[in-house]
Amino acid sequence: MAPTAPLTPAPQPQPRSAALRARRAARTLAAVATAAVLAGAAAPAAYADGPAAPPQPKQQKLPKGLYGTTDPQYDGVWRQSLALLAQHTVGVRPAASAVDWLAGQQCADGGFAAYRADPGKGCDAHTMRDTNQTAAAVQALAALGGHGDAVQKAVTWLKSVQHADGGWSSMPAGPGGEASDANSTAVVIGALAATGTKPESVTAKGGKSPYDALLGFRLGCDAKEAERGAFTFQLKNPAPNADATAAAVTGALGKGFVVAPAGKDADRPVTAPDCAKGEVRGSDAAARTAAADGGAAWLVGQLDADGQHLRSAMPGAEQQPDVGNTADTVVALAAGAYGAEAQKPLAWLEKNAGGWAKQSGPAAYAQLIFAAHATGTDPRAFGGTDLVAALNATGPEPAGSGAPSAQKDAADGKDDGGIGMWWVIGVGLAFGAGIGFLISGRNKNKNAL
Repeated sequence: MAPTAPLTPAPQPQPRSAALRARRAARTLAAVATAAVLAGAAAPAAYADGPAAPPQPKQQKLPKGLYGTTDPQYDGVWRQSLALLAQHTVGVRPAASAVDWLAGQQCADGGFAAYRADPGKGCDAHTMRDTNQTAAAVQALAALGGHGDAVQKAVTWLKSVQHADGGWSSMPAGPGGEASDANSTAVVIGALAATGTKPESVTAKGGKSPYDALLGFRLGCDAKEAERGAFTFQLKNPAPNADATAAAVTGALGKGFVVAPAGKDADRPVTAPDCAKGEVRGSDAAARTAAADGGAAWLVGQLDADGQHLRSAMPGAEQQPDVGNTADTVVALAAGAYGAEAQKPLAWLEKNAGGWAKQSGPAAYAQLIFAAHATGTDPRAFGGTDLVAALNATGPEPAGSGAPSAQKDAADGKDDGGIGMWWVIGVGLAFGAGIGFLISGRNKNKNAL
């Protein structure tokens, strides 16, 4: 139900998370490539294929097991976590070296930095632990199984750096530290949910919960009419932010990167805030649903005139399709069971996102797999692209079949809560969904993200 005259997105605040910087850089590269192609040819196929990415500067030899070929300084743990979670969701058993690399990045206190070149060297006060990377690793390791102690340590660390408002920033608070932001708070909510922890039960001193913080970023009836329902990245710059809104819609519904398909009958209409009736206050279930409805309605309003994709623009350039945020929006709409609203952007992604993912790497393939899974679409036939095979090709060869199987591998004969257990669970989910799937998002590349 796209509007006939969509709103122009407001300028986006610049998040400082390492994961978000890396995601923005990847999307900027894709936007540059897209602009170059569109300038030289009008054929839609040119955009879908995309030109070759500019050569990468020389870098250190990447470690065994790591997905992707670009410098992992800002997004190593992020992209690894999304890649492994996406594989698990579609019934692929990741390579042991890939799982070991991710688990080996954890600091003794439970937190994760974006990348540690020498994991044998302990973390110290100068190691920049990141809540986004940590929450992503929690979601991946919790799904894979066999890493209960590591997951619990990571959750304990996340709780230890919760802000007084109930939320999180990308870097732990401290003298001169960052204020809470919607994206970080949403991804931690997803991590808590992935471990079976009710986010509302995780309260800071003073009693504030993650949902109190998350809903505090919502622009309500005191905002301009065109902004109502959107979420801002941080309160210090309360401008509507598409990336923050997509993350917040999913987080408000208590979901993480992986959103189970709601079924073809899930077709709730998006509902813009009705200020004549008054806002739903608080952070209980009703308030969270109302916030998700409002956020979804705002996202739909930001789609292009044909209701197909979000848009972004670099300074001095014309607006271009924002592929990453469109994928995150599809997941958010599916999470809220806004099935009809997700169909046009999903169809656009199937036709146009292959080149972007090829340029952007494993996290981008994971985002598309998550969007496919959330909408009940086959990620192995996504607009002519086998997203699963493409993702697998960006890292070490998986240890198990790329096609879901009802049988456990022979090596998984013992049920020790590790590989054998998660393989059975993953297969069950894959068959139940009819396909497979996995998130920023959230993609996490955060603002053009």
